[in-house]
Amino acid sequence: MTSPALDLLGIGNAIVDVLARAEDAFLAGHGMAKGGMTLIDAAAAERIYGAMGPGVESSGGSAANTCAVAAALGARVGFLGKVAEDALGTVFAHDIRAAGVRFPTAPLANGAPTARCLILVTPDGQRTMNTFLGACIAFGPQDVDEAEVASAAVTYLEGYLFDPPEAQAAFRKAAGAAHAAGRKVSLTLSDPFCVGRHRAAFRAFVREETDILFANEAELLSLYETDDFPAALAAVRREAGLAAVTRSEKGSVIVAGEETVEIAAVPTKKVVDTTGAGDAYAAGFLAAHAQGRPLGECGRWGSVAAAEAISHFGARPQTDLKALVARA
Repeated sequence: MTSPALDLLGIGNAIVDVLARAEDAFLAGHGMAKGGMTLIDAAAAERIYGAMGPGVESSGGSAANTCAVAAALGARVGFLGKVAEDALGTVFAHDIRAAGVRFPTAPLANGAPTARCLILVTPDGQRTMNTFLGACIAFGPQDVDEAEVASAAVTYLEGYLFDPPEAQAAFRKAAGAAHAAGRKVSLTLSDPFCVGRHRAAFRAFVREETDILFANEAELLSLYETDDFPAALAAVRREAGLAAVTRSEKGSVIVAGEETVEIAAVPTKKVVDTTGAGDAYAAGFLAAHAQGRPLGECGRWGSVAAAEAISHFGARPQTDLKALVARA
């Protein structure tokens, strides 16, 4: 087996994020479920965008955020995701490449516009997301470059991408290409509401294709339809080769076979915005994993990256992460 050219290849929704502060009353007034992600159509996107306060625009998407953070930690990273041949698509492509991430996917011509996610951050730092998928819906098996997948040590799949109709077929194709090349497949569950929409498909994919699973506590409980965290942890231990489960201020738990590693959360002076915390954790974990570091060290890198992410507005790093993991 040849050595991988990439440490990590992310596959996910290519989205431009618009972040704005909002009060709980704004969420209630628009019927939003606080802390979750809701898929919206073009009309709703226009309505919410017009009502929300001043926003900060940046390239985003869960797996794309993970890729950018992993690249900041020194990993060799690529990303596959669909943008349109429009202004926002150009912005997304420039931003992710400027972050040091290879982005070879051809843009969609004469179709839906580039996706955008309207993220409302309440005073407690919780983020509520309203996502118009736009061009992301066009991502399918034809966009999975098997040579790119085979070149990566780990192919990292974003659970949010389960929503577009062709994406699950794309996931299966990517997983098949990765395993045929002797590589690993990683999945992040992304959101408990997303898990609820596709629970059976997620359970099958975890059992049959996933080598490294990332989830937060709520997502894991949703996956196994239980309120008992130890029971959910026991279930994922049976079904996934390796699972890293984040628990906010309680840190994280990593299970692999009979091994269990508990990682403390890295203290943060103030939680400004939780957008991208899980994405950053996965990035830190996988960047350390690419270097062959032990599970405890992988979890520590993840915790450091997550703490940096929640200390400021937006999901992309604003501090030298290499220095942070070296110093922590």
